[in-house]
Amino acid sequence: MIAFIQKYLEQALSEKLGIQIFSFQSSAIGCGSINDTYRIKVNHDTIFFIKINSVLKFPNLFEKEKNGIEFLRSKKIISTPAIVACDIVENYQVLILEWIEGGLKTEQFWEKFGVQLATLHLQTFLTDNGKSIFGFGEDNYMGALTQKNTQTNNWNDFFIQCRLQPQIKLARDKQFLVSKHIAAFENLYKKFTSIFNDEKSSLLHGDLWSGNFMCNENAEPILIDPAVYFGHRSMDLAMTTLFGGFDKLFYESYNHYFPFPGNYAEQWEICNLYPLLIHLNLFGRGYLGQIETALRKFS
Repeated sequence: MIAFIQKYLEQALSEKLGIQIFSFQSSAIGCGSINDTYRIKVNHDTIFFIKINSVLKFPNLFEKEKNGIEFLRSKKIISTPAIVACDIVENYQVLILEWIEGGLKTEQFWEKFGVQLATLHLQTFLTDNGKSIFGFGEDNYMGALTQKNTQTNNWNDFFIQCRLQPQIKLARDKQFLVSKHIAAFENLYKKFTSIFNDEKSSLLHGDLWSGNFMCNENAEPILIDPAVYFGHRSMDLAMTTLFGGFDKLFYESYNHYFPFPGNYAEQWEICNLYPLLIHLNLFGRGYLGQIETALRKFS
């Protein structure tokens, strides 16, 4: 760890805890693809999780993450790590979070997680005349890529304009997608009104794969690394299936509390085009086959 960042951490933690720091231990953790992450122990007994990144490479990345965590936390539905501090230190941004000790994912954990996510998705954003708003009060990040959250009253428009089209443009600029792919997406857009049911907007985690939740030592779900916005709930649910890691009890519990749409499998496949495009743009052509398979299915 860079010496001046350690000095900042010692000072920040001393001020936040109201104590003198007489012991400081740090160990690197390899749990992120874009951030340097550390486990910090002060005074031999208090542990924190630290993220460090470049201010220039990912402007306001941690500020957006902090805002998303605090927004989810304010709903008091699913737990999130407490924010200790979020600051700029020279050319680095630093996020200090409480340390979460892991626990066993029991049946009760998965059932609780399903109910809690369903409850979160019942949180909506409405205009004064009762129309749903899709989007958020600010743009943020999905992984290492910026995510537009321009507010609109129509889910299909939001999905196309703020989710798919920016990633499609980036993929075409990188020559991952060609004209036939663009035409297939344009054809797909025409079918959205028959694919997506008319639901109120839902408060979403936004990046809900198995690496972005934890089970604490009390077997309670903890959400981390959100990309928060109000959208169609199938976006969150679809992404839980993309890389696995969610027990069937999670889905059964959710569905009992907030039933899936009749064509949920179709919706989820369409929704997963967004994270697949993100992965295409970040990691390359290895994700193109899954995108092409989905486009052919709905051609």
